[in-house]
Order: sequence, then C-alpha cells, then structure tokens
Amino acid sequence: MNAITENIFLTFKLFLLSGLLFCNTESYSQSWQLSDLNIIEDFEDMADIFEYDNDTTYLVNFWATWCGPCVKELPYIEEVKSKLSDEKFKLIYVSLDFKKHIETRLLPFLDTHKMTSEMYVLLDSDANSWIDKVDSGWSGSIPFSVVYKGEEKHTFEQQFHSTEELLNIIKPLIH
Repeated sequence: MNAITENIFLTFKLFLLSGLLFCNTESYSQSWQLSDLNIIEDFEDMADIFEYDNDTTYLVNFWATWCGPCVKELPYIEEVKSKLSDEKFKLIYVSLDFKKHIETRLLPFLDTHKMTSEMYVLLDSDANSWIDKVDSGWSGSIPFSVVYKGEEKHTFEQQFHSTEELLNIIKPLIH
C-alpha cells in the first residue's frame, strides 16, 4: 500500500469510528431541557405528590447536585427504578439545587448521569415552612426519601448504600 492509499484508508477508518462513537453517545443519552423540569417556587404547588392514594408505590427523593451522599446513592435509586419497571412503582426526584445553577449544573448533571425520572426543582427557600409538611421528624438534611403507598409511609433521612437496601424497603409495599 502506498502512502496516499494508506492515508485514505486511515482517514476512512477514523471517519467510521467517529460515526460509531457519535451514534452510541446519542442512543444512550437524554438531553434534558429546562422545559422538562417541574420548577416549583412554592412547596404548596407540589404538596400533592405526597398524597397520591392509588395502587402505586412512590419513592420521592430529595437531593442536590452539591450533596455528596445524594450523588453516591443515585445509581442505586436508578437501578431500583429499572428493576421495578414492570411494577406499579414511580420514582420522583426533588432537586434542591439553586435557581442560578439549574442550567449550568443541574441539567448537565442529569444528562451525564442519564437520569430519566420525573424531576421537580424546589426553589421555595422558606424550608422551615414546608419541611414539617413532608415529615415532622425531618431535620432538613439531605438525602431524604419518602416511600409510600396510600396511607403507609416510611421516611429515610440517610444515604442508601445498595439497590438491595432500597428494594427491601419498597417491595413489601408493592405486594
């Protein structure tokens, strides 16, 4: 093979490889937009997510991109969602990220971590007025999760350390 043919062949291989990489990246990522978020200024506008009374089990997770323990538990929560995809289960995230960081930090984070669940962004800065409405025992620290079905409700002011830990909490409510 002469140098020109070798360069053409190498260029063609790089072209194909870059196309494959581009296709793979595109097929596995959701591009989050501002319009995909439920941006809430007043807690009362989302309070009903804790009152659904049907045959579905809900996991509502309060978190933020700046919270190390929150970020560490996200893979377990996402895996639970995947494992329970055939069940009557719904995952709802409530981000406590700051308004000024929604576009610069939160949206890129959601894309990078391939998060696909319903996402609320709670901007109500008067946490003392709404924390007790979620749970009177909650100190306000995150991560914080509420798992409920109808009247049965469990709260967790802690980081989850495994998918199994979460499944052991959720599955009894499902069945």
